[in-house]
Amino acid sequence: MVEAYVLIQTEIAKQTQVAAELGRIPGVATADILAGPYDVIVRVESADVDALGKLVVTKIQAVEGVTRTLTCPVVHL
Repeated sequence: MVEAYVLIQTEIAKQTQVAAELGRIPGVATADILAGPYDVIVRVESADVDALGKLVVTKIQAVEGVTRTLTCPVVHL
């Protein structure tokens, strides 16, 4: 299983709606609103790296109000 945090920038005043919609996507474990350069952070889980990429590109980036994402995979050392 691959886990990652996805940092998300949204259109102005859209972070609440974006976080709520992201929280309903299968594979998204948590969706929280942030203060700072990013507006929302989600923790995602997927079967492999390819599935992670598909989740981010086809589901997360497709949410209305999302303007930019930064995906940070979790590593276990």
